[in-house]
Amino acid sequence: MIYFAGDFHLGVPDAASSREREMRLCAWLEYVAEDATEIYLMGDVFDFWFEYKRAVPKGFVRLLGTLARLTDRGIKITVFKGNHDMWMFGYLSQECGVNIISDEIYLERNGKKFYLHHGDGLGHGEKAYKVLRRFFRSKVCQNLFGFIHPNIGIGLALFLSRRSRISQKGRYEYYLGDKKELLTQFAKEMLEKEHIDYFIFGHRHLQLNIELGSGSRYFNAGEWVHGSAYLKFDGKEMALLNWENK
Repeated sequence: MIYFAGDFHLGVPDAASSREREMRLCAWLEYVAEDATEIYLMGDVFDFWFEYKRAVPKGFVRLLGTLARLTDRGIKITVFKGNHDMWMFGYLSQECGVNIISDEIYLERNGKKFYLHHGDGLGHGEKAYKVLRRFFRSKVCQNLFGFIHPNIGIGLALFLSRRSRISQKGRYEYYLGDKKELLTQFAKEMLEKEHIDYFIFGHRHLQLNIELGSGSRYFNAGEWVHGSAYLKFDGKEMALLNWENK
């Protein structure tokens, strides 16, 4: 079995709700690990993450311990960089044994072709964000931020995180329609060049199962601040499911 979930945004909007979400995520990981061969975390696992040379953000020890325990058992876990936690370098790979993916990967499993990406920066829109994304991912920006003392740098980042869209009370995302959704349009354009059975994205914070034509589908498991959805591929079909902590 292959499982997919993402956009957990650990760290916001407050410590209590983040801890509850972290425990829910750990319980889900233990549950799917019973038959999982691969687990993909589709980005924005943390609402902020930066690895200093000798320091990482405080907290999240339950998740880190769970990831390390599962990879030690031989389960392949892949973590995508999201737009909130793009400053992952080597720590999670070294300490937890996970694979870190910066952009997209292609998979082929049981004759099915997959395209996986967090989803930020794809398509024709968001030109200003794409410029910022290139800058934030540059060595220059990373080195400059690394010079800031962690108490100041992480404190500032967490302050800004609490103002992000996922942290706003009563803020819910809505599907804009096939013609306006950048990821839907991106997938349809890719299908003009090659066949992909399953496009799997995060980022949009919506639970989606969209028919793209010719047997291809776009899946998104949404986010875990207001929900707990995930995707399961059993070797034949993909299913969008909701997790209930048992």
